[in-house]
Amino acid sequence: MKKLVLATHNRDKFKEMRQALEGLDWEVVAAFDFPGVPDVIEDGQTLEENSLKKAKELSVFTGLPALSDDTGLFIEALNGQPGIYAARFAGEKCTYGDNVRKVLSLMAGVAAVSRKAIFRTVITLYNPAQGVKQVSGEVVGFITEKIHGDGGFGYDPIFMPEGFSKTFSEMTLDEKNQISHRGRALQKARQLLVL
Repeated sequence: MKKLVLATHNRDKFKEMRQALEGLDWEVVAAFDFPGVPDVIEDGQTLEENSLKKAKELSVFTGLPALSDDTGLFIEALNGQPGIYAARFAGEKCTYGDNVRKVLSLMAGVAAVSRKAIFRTVITLYNPAQGVKQVSGEVVGFITEKIHGDGGFGYDPIFMPEGFSKTFSEMTLDEKNQISHRGRALQKARQLLVL
């Protein structure tokens, strides 16, 4: 079976991505299982640039095809922030909770009609033998006024997708993968992996 390395150090993201790729003719392995794996510096200006950088560096390091994602949260009331800096919005060593609290604090008093947000993911498949392929997925929703649910990770407790009455944190992983930005991008990535 062919091996595919998922270029992330985030164990929550790895779990979500691995589940979405189940059933393919690939053995999915984690970047963090390789001793000495580099911590890729995400200094690109776009999700596309950061996703490509992670996939390429991990593929070169491991000698395997690599799949990476980069995700941004674009909140209308915050002029598109945190954008590509979603993972470190509250600072370099921040926690999920720090980021969530910062968003809720900045949006205190913002009316429900003005809390629109878009989650966007870009996935890169870097295969030395076949080159680079990128796909993306997005979901529109809004930022809730308080935390709902205790599942998921990142901004899941405060992001409610349009047309739903619960946040990503209140959904099962399977439910979330069906409709989320990353889930939609991974569905497209699955097609690339069967070619």
